[in-house]
Amino acid sequence: MSFPALHIDTVGSQGQDIVLLHGWGVNNQVFSPLQNALHQYRVHYVDLPGFGLSPNIDGDIKQWTQALATQLPQQAIWVGWSLGGLIASQVAIDYPESVAALVTIASSPCFMARESVMTHEKGYSTPSWPGIQPEVLAQFSSQLSRDLPRTVERFLAIQAMGSDNAKSDIQHIKSLVLSKPLPTQQGLSQGLDMLAQVDLRASVTQIQQPWLRIWGKLDGLVPRKIITSLPSRDNIEDMVINKASHAPFISHPEEFLDRLLPWIIKYC
Repeated sequence: MSFPALHIDTVGSQGQDIVLLHGWGVNNQVFSPLQNALHQYRVHYVDLPGFGLSPNIDGDIKQWTQALATQLPQQAIWVGWSLGGLIASQVAIDYPESVAALVTIASSPCFMARESVMTHEKGYSTPSWPGIQPEVLAQFSSQLSRDLPRTVERFLAIQAMGSDNAKSDIQHIKSLVLSKPLPTQQGLSQGLDMLAQVDLRASVTQIQQPWLRIWGKLDGLVPRKIITSLPSRDNIEDMVINKASHAPFISHPEEFLDRLLPWIIKYC
C-alpha cells in the first residue's frame, strides 16, 4: 500500500537516527527547543498526517504507523509525546525492526478513562483506568466542525493544567506551532478517535526494545499513577519530573534533557 509523502524535517547528516512525533493539535515545531541539544544526531522531525505540512492519510492508527514505518529509517530511536507516544508504541509493536529504542513522553497506552468491568468468570472487577473522561473528548469532537482554532486552543490549555507556569507554557506552545498551518479537520478527527478508541494496554507487553517513559507529576491528562498498572521489566525505565505537567520538555527543558540525553547515549 502506498501513502502520500509526509513532511519530515531531517536535521543532521550523521549519528544515530532519532524520530520525534508530536501530540494532538500541534506540529513538529513544538520540538524546536530540543534541536541544539540533539545536534549530534540525525533527527527526523515529523509532521503527523493532517498536521503541519503533512497531507491527510485515510484510515486509523494502523495506516498512520505503516506510512511512518515506510518513510523513516529503520533502527531509529523513536520519541513520541502524548498522542505521538501512542503512535510510536504502535510502531514498536508492529514494526520492531524500525524501533531500536522507544521513548514516550506524557503518554498512555490508553488515553480514555475506563470504568471498572466485572469479570463474571472470576467474580471480581478489574480496576478503573485513569485517563481523559469520555465526555471531554466527545465535546472536542463535536466542536471541531464549529470552531477548529478555538478547539485546538482549548486542548492546549488542558495540556498545561497543573503546571506551575501553565499560562506561559500555553503561550510558548502556541508561539512554536503557529508558524505552520492549522491541522486539517480530518487529521484532528482521526487523532481524537485514536485518543478515544486505541487501547494498547495488552499489546505493550510485546515491546522488547529499551523503553524510557517520562512523566509529569502534575499531568492532568495522563496521571502518573498509571505507572503501577503498566508492564515493569528490565528493558523499561520510568522517570518522573516533579513540577512538570503534560509538556515537560516545554516547562522544564533542562531537567527533561538531563533525563533524556544520558539514556539516549546508552543506546546509540
